[in-house]
Amino acid sequence: MIRFSKNHDYKGVLICVEGIDGSGKSTQIELLHSWLNSINVDTILTQWNSSDLISNTTKKAKKKNLLSGRTFSLLHAVDFADRLERTIKPALKAGFVVLADRYVYTAFARDVARNVDPKWVRNMYSFAIKPDITFYFDVSPKDSLERICSNRQPSFYEAGMDMKLSNNPYKSYVIFQNRIVEQYKQMIDEFGLIKIDALDSIRNKQKFLREKVSALLKERKVLNENKE
Repeated sequence: MIRFSKNHDYKGVLICVEGIDGSGKSTQIELLHSWLNSINVDTILTQWNSSDLISNTTKKAKKKNLLSGRTFSLLHAVDFADRLERTIKPALKAGFVVLADRYVYTAFARDVARNVDPKWVRNMYSFAIKPDITFYFDVSPKDSLERICSNRQPSFYEAGMDMKLSNNPYKSYVIFQNRIVEQYKQMIDEFGLIKIDALDSIRNKQKFLREKVSALLKERKVLNENKE
């Protein structure tokens, strides 16, 4: 992972949020996006598994429950590569702040939780650009499940039903997501992820994000005092 271990030399800044579903990361990055736009910082928001090139294929395969762990990994890698070349790189070259709701760490966590070899997964994403900063929203699988079930039911793959961990989708969800959380926690030191308590208030979390991001953007001369 030579390229991924080195800082990029683009004019823009890449900021990522990670965490299991129900961690509140999407809400926080959307709030951050709105704030940066309000202070006239050129910003784009990109999401995991959102490339037009591969998303329809992935959706069809999911509906038929056809995806093995490695197939899942390959499809997401193709999706990510397309987004990187079409969206992320051009924006960084143009000096934009790129906000990524999930990045390669999602693959490192989910794929390994599906028993895919960690070295294989990391090597597959070795072409990725190293983020300037990544926030990990830490929440327990039980709290995550409670939050999710207030609006919807966990999906087949989200619950890890393909892993045959339990016939009960709720039990399976907790077991599978716990595997993912274990991978994320190992990556905190490995990749320097900044851990955030997902159960803290929305206001406190956003304040923390803005402080960290402001300091980074000032360091990179993207933000000055009169823009805050």
